Amino acid sequence: MRIGRRTFATLGPLAALGLLAACSDDGGGSGGSGGGGGEEDFVTDLTFGTGGTGGVYYPLGGEYAAIYEDNIDGITVTYTDSGASVENIGKIFQGEWQLGIAQSDTANTAVTGEGEFEGAQVDNIGWIAGLYPEAAHIVTLAGSGIESAADLKGKKIAVGDVGSGTRAVSDAILAAYDIGEGDYDAFEQDFSSSLDLLRDNNIDASVFVVGTPTGSLGDLAATNDVALVSLDEDKAEQVASESLFDVYTIKPEAYDFLEEPVTTLSVAAALIASMDQVSPDVGYEITKATFEHADSITLPQGGLITHDFALSGQGEVPLHPGAKKYYEEEGLL
Repeated sequence: MRIGRRTFATLGPLAALGLLAACSDDGGGSGGSGGGGGEEDFVTDLTFGTGGTGGVYYPLGGEYAAIYEDNIDGITVTYTDSGASVENIGKIFQGEWQLGIAQSDTANTAVTGEGEFEGAQVDNIGWIAGLYPEAAHIVTLAGSGIESAADLKGKKIAVGDVGSGTRAVSDAILAAYDIGEGDYDAFEQDFSSSLDLLRDNNIDASVFVVGTPTGSLGDLAATNDVALVSLDEDKAEQVASESLFDVYTIKPEAYDFLEEPVTTLSVAAALIASMDQVSPDVGYEITKATFEHADSITLPQGGLITHDFALSGQGEVPLHPGAKKYYEEEGLL
C-alpha cells in the first residue's frame, strides 16, 4: 500500500522546520511531548515514511510494511514515498506519521536540535534499529571533467532532495574541498530525478546517500559511461572526525562499472518510531519482526540487517521502549 507525498516536503527545509518549531511552541498535535503520551495516544493504523521511489528506502519500506502487517496482530501499515529523512522525522514529530527511515546523522541532529533542526528540537522519536550502512555516491559521466571531488567547483551538482539527509553529506564533502555555496550550482533533486538530469547532461554530477549497491545506478550505467568519484583519504578522515559520518569503501564488486575501490563516507539507515503513538508492545513486535524476517527482504540490503548493526549510529537518539525490551532479551544491551 502507498499514499502520496504530503505538504511537508513542498515547504522547503527552513519553512518546514519553522512549522515544527511552531508545533513545539504551541503544544498542538502530539509532537513535542517527549514520548510521554498515555496509552490513549497509541494508534494501530501506522503510516510509514520512506523516501523517493528511485532509492532503497521506498521499496524496503514497502516490504517491511507487508512483513509487519503479516506478523503483528491488530495493526495496519501504509507506506508512503517522501523526501526521506527530514520529512519522515518531521511528520513523526507532528503526529501525522508513526514510522520512518532516516539517516542516523539526521536523526541525531533532530534530537539534539542542531544543524537544520536548530530551534526545532525533536523529542518524540525513538530508535528501533540500525538497518544497513548507506554510502555517499558522487556520480558523474565520462566527459564531465570531474576526476576528483576538487573538480566539483564551478559545476552543476544535484545535492539531495528537500527533506533528505543527503544535503548535509554534500555540504560536508564540498566544504572539505573549500567549495562554498557560491562556487557551484545546486540542484535540490531526489535520487531518481538527479540521475535523469545527469543522463540528459543537465547537471555535471549528483551526490546521493544510498544503500550499496543500488539498482538505479546500475540502470544508468547500462546506457551511459558512469564514474564514481573517490574522496581523498585525508579529506574523508577530516570530515569523519568532525561529523557523524564514517569513512567507507565502496568495493569494486558493488557495481559492474567499478574497477577500483571508492573512498567515501557512510551513515546508518535507521528505522525510527514515534514514542507518542507507537506503544511499547507494538514497538517490540516491530523490532522483533525487523530482524526475524530480514531474510525475506528481496533487496541486497536485506543481507546486511543483523543484530551486529542494530545500534550502529544510534548516538543520542533514545531507544524506543519496545526496542529496548527486545535488545535486552537478545543480550545486546
